[in-house]
Amino acid sequence: MASSPSDEDKTAWGKVEKKFEHKNASEYYDPCQAFAERSIKCLRRNAGDRDMCSDYFQAYRDCKKEWLTQRKFAKANPSDPSSAKS
Repeated sequence: MASSPSDEDKTAWGKVEKKFEHKNASEYYDPCQAFAERSIKCLRRNAGDRDMCSDYFQAYRDCKKEWLTQRKFAKANPSDPSSAKS
């Protein structure tokens, strides 16, 4: 079985932070896109039954929450080099 969603969402931001920080002004990059795609695939697989995909939705929410928390922390502490890795 694949690693748990909580393991994946903790590293999602770390893997894409550099790309996100150096993007063009008109580009939007979502480090949690993989979780969103998994949610959509689950809905398709289960004929739109949201109850069957609740774990996927929760993984996406957790990823977004972690990403936004890290972004806020990085903005509040721009000189703190450890903020990029937390």
